[in-house]
Amino acid sequence: MHFPSLKKSIAVLLPVCLLTACAYPGSSQDFDTFTDELFISDVSQNAINLHFTLNNPENYGITDAPVTLGEISREALLQSAAETENTLSALKKYKGSKLSREQQLTYDVLSDYLQSSLELSSYTLYEEILKPSTGIQAQLPILYEEYQFHTKKDIENYLTLLEQTDNYYSQIAKLEQQRAKAGLFMSDYACNTIISQCKDFIADTQNHYLITSFNKKIDNFQGLSQQEQTDYKQRNQTVLEEHVFPAYSKLASALGKLCGFGKNDKGLCYFEEGRNYYEALVYYNTGYSHSVEEISNDIKTQRSLDLLEAANLCSVYDGLWDTCQNAVLSPSDAMSTLGTLRERMVSDFPAAPETNYSVSYIDECMEEYVAPAFYITAPIDDPNQNAIYINASTDTTSLRYFTTLAHEGFPGHLYQTVMSYQAGLPELRFLLNYPGYVEGWATYVEMISYEYAGLETNAAKLLALNQSAILSLYASTDIGIHYEGWDYPETKAFWESYGISNEKALREIYELIVEEPAHYLKYYVGYLGFLRLKQTAQETFGDNYCDAAFHQAVLSIGPAPFSVVEKYLPDYYPKTT
Repeated sequence: MHFPSLKKSIAVLLPVCLLTACAYPGSSQDFDTFTDELFISDVSQNAINLHFTLNNPENYGITDAPVTLGEISREALLQSAAETENTLSALKKYKGSKLSREQQLTYDVLSDYLQSSLELSSYTLYEEILKPSTGIQAQLPILYEEYQFHTKKDIENYLTLLEQTDNYYSQIAKLEQQRAKAGLFMSDYACNTIISQCKDFIADTQNHYLITSFNKKIDNFQGLSQQEQTDYKQRNQTVLEEHVFPAYSKLASALGKLCGFGKNDKGLCYFEEGRNYYEALVYYNTGYSHSVEEISNDIKTQRSLDLLEAANLCSVYDGLWDTCQNAVLSPSDAMSTLGTLRERMVSDFPAAPETNYSVSYIDECMEEYVAPAFYITAPIDDPNQNAIYINASTDTTSLRYFTTLAHEGFPGHLYQTVMSYQAGLPELRFLLNYPGYVEGWATYVEMISYEYAGLETNAAKLLALNQSAILSLYASTDIGIHYEGWDYPETKAFWESYGISNEKALREIYELIVEEPAHYLKYYVGYLGFLRLKQTAQETFGDNYCDAAFHQAVLSIGPAPFSVVEKYLPDYYPKTT
């Protein structure tokens, strides 16, 4: 057994006001208009959302959206909650209307999303937005780097957004001060991690990747004169020096003054409303409607089944585990590996539509803090604009390299995204964040991808079982720390009971899970959700079941809570003749 580093995709939805209610009569004819206007309202709230969601917003009637990062304050979050409640009330006018089956699906998903968002809004100051891997301070620079220039207006908008970074981070610092005053500030070790991350980000401002990446994009932009190129490059460097780099310096300073105010260096359950907040967070992150206790039992059950099957394989096939530990692949670059995955998945999945994608490397100054790989979602109106980032130091002969690219690319995030776009879902659906479905799918197909690595069948099966068991340990630890109240010694004892005793690694696991509650659950509980859906489909469709048809159905339904996916599965399962 080993310690995997989990992956994630970038969610391009920064905290903004949620869907704004519109007044419509409750007729099915108006439902599409209702959801279309909700989409336009929400996607226009900040320019990051808009840019990464639509390449051509004018085609959707969006011509004068403000160029802003949005507002991130307690007041804005409370206002967002009020608007969400109004939207939910407006949505309920359609309850009982003669909606089509597709409209009813959208209704159910939107209703669930608004209700789970409202539940979370009851704990405004409990949410930590500065987290080592998924926090704004880690993700925003990546979004800046990946911000594509299609027109001169894009360049101007980008520079305008950079100019707002210091003000945006000042709002974050104020929110952290409010959290500290309420006794909800992060632990000292979490605070020091974020401070170190901010300092590393500005350690080399002269050769910063936000300078080099911008210059490269300007050089490749068609239609600029030499003088315009020079002026833009100088302007970018000036804005970075005056607004972006100081933003990270000031944030580090503000956090330094708050170190020591954290009253809890353990799980959420040690806060007054922490356990209730965790329950709401677990549902939001997983889309799995079981209670936390039931989820914990589901995790334990699957781990027992996986370990038993693994033990049986090892007892039947002598030396199998040694074979797995020594397994290596032929060296291969990322694009070739993705091509191999795409070819080998064809018998299990619907054919992937033609699409373009790029693979880039995470900048060295961010490698320690961000996930070792991630996928940035393509715009709705341009499914060809897909980007995968990976760690340059990854061994290209390792199985983790192969399965990581399966998770991020084919048949993982990239494939799931373009297939959902191809399914013709309403644009609004792509703004509703369901990490349990999205990360659960990527984890589910990652397990399948061991079969595509060219290994002997039993070796591939054993490695997948091992990976599932390891992820289950992280998931159980998440619940143990945040819901059951495990401290570090209890966490250490749990891992040691499975033969894992590396003190440094266990301390890192404990602190990371304290800092990122429910993070691992979206992967593993989401994975369990797909296993449960597959079992339901096999029982429902019997001899008419096949993996490709099942995958077609869940991809056509799109990201949603698992109860909704299960409800609509018979409607979307391909009919046989």
